[in-house]
Parts: sequence; structure tokens; C-alpha cells
Amino acid sequence: MRLNKRMADLGLCSRREADDWIAQGWVRVNGQVAAMGLQVGPHDRIDVDRAAQGHQRQQVTILLHKPMGYVSGQAEDGHTPAVALINPRTHWKDDESRTRFAPAQLKGLAPCGRLDIDSVGLLVLTQDGRVARQLIGEDSTVDKEYLVRVQYGDRAQDVRAVFPADKLALLNHGLALDGQELKPAVVEWQNPEQLRFVLREGKKRQIRRMCELVGLKVVGLKRIRIGQVLLGKLPPGQWRYLAPGERF
Repeated sequence: MRLNKRMADLGLCSRREADDWIAQGWVRVNGQVAAMGLQVGPHDRIDVDRAAQGHQRQQVTILLHKPMGYVSGQAEDGHTPAVALINPRTHWKDDESRTRFAPAQLKGLAPCGRLDIDSVGLLVLTQDGRVARQLIGEDSTVDKEYLVRVQYGDRAQDVRAVFPADKLALLNHGLALDGQELKPAVVEWQNPEQLRFVLREGKKRQIRRMCELVGLKVVGLKRIRIGQVLLGKLPPGQWRYLAPGERF
């Protein structure tokens, strides 16, 4: 396989980072400086220069409590991207990380998974391709937890009492979107008007579309956890750094 894919599979970096490192001459295969596009096998020895490792240690991962009205990625339809909220004024005062903000941290800072403009909660933005691969790569197993307030027809109160059990079972497994069967999920009542969703995939507007298929209307959606990382007490519109010992 190509060297950049092998490096990503080994968890060394993302493919894009691998290409950058190869271009800088920071990667050796079997003791020889690697060329771009090199094909490698499972027994080839890959070494990375300390300069690349130092560059990687400087990369940051940021946890943002996204409010409504912001898009996760690039600006679209006149709406502001969530990354615009990352500045010294919105840095959470209770952040326990010792990392200090620098404008260079905004370069290449990209969201790992989306939250719709009308959804709120935990949004991860990172410069680290390893984090991005872990959260949104094809083989990602990191689950995401959401609290979802719903209506059923005209019923806005005690929805749980009238929502059929077989439809709740379908939300857990049995629905399809875009012609593909969805992976099993965990969907259960958190309170009479709110469902708890735990998903291991992230199709566009997935929860809202799942709910539509069983007659539910989503009136509020909040992501509260990604893997082992909790939204916790982080206030809306503020952010903190992923701590050095914190893992998804």
C-alpha cells in the first residue's frame, strides 16, 4: 500500500500529515529517505524524524459547546462557522489545560463530525489527523451520545406514554437512510419528552431523519458525549483544550 496510508493505519498521523512529512524529508523507510507515493509492505520499517514528532505535539484539539445558529464546517448560506468562536475571550475560565492560546492554533483546525445549525452541544475541532481519523474515519468505533426532545403528532407532553414500543424498537435497529441500513443504536427514554440516543455513525441530520421515519418531530437536540469525553459544565459558546491525558 502507499506509504501515507500505511502510516495512517499505524496511527502515526493522518494521510495528509504523512504527505507533509514525506515532503519535508522526515520519513525513512528501511533507513532510506522516503519518496512521495512510495509503496510499502507490512514488514518495511518506517521511522519518523523527531522534527515531525515535535510538530505533532504542538497540534491542539479543542472542545466547543456549539450554540444554535453556527454551522460546524465552512461558512454556508451566510451562517457563521463554529471555528469563529475560538478566541481568547471565549476560552472557558475553568479550563484545566496549561496550553495557552495562539493564533497559529487556528490553522488547519477542522471539525470532527458535524452538528447541524439548529443543534447544540459538544463539537470537536482538531489540528491532529490522528484524532480526526479516530472520530470520523471509516473504521471509527467511537460512540456519540445525544439528548433529543421530541413531539409525536400534536403531543408535546408525556410523549413516552403514547409513542408505540415497536417504533422505539425500530429506532434501535431496523431503519435505513439513503438506501443503507443503519448500524444498531441505543435509543431509550430519558424522561417523558426526551430520548437518549447513542450512535456509532453520523449521517447527515441522522437523528432528525430517523425520528421522522417513526413519526417523531425533533424540537431540541444536544450532543453531550463523544467517546469518553463529556460536554460537562462547559458553557454554551465557550471552549477548552483536550487535556494531555484525556482520551476519546
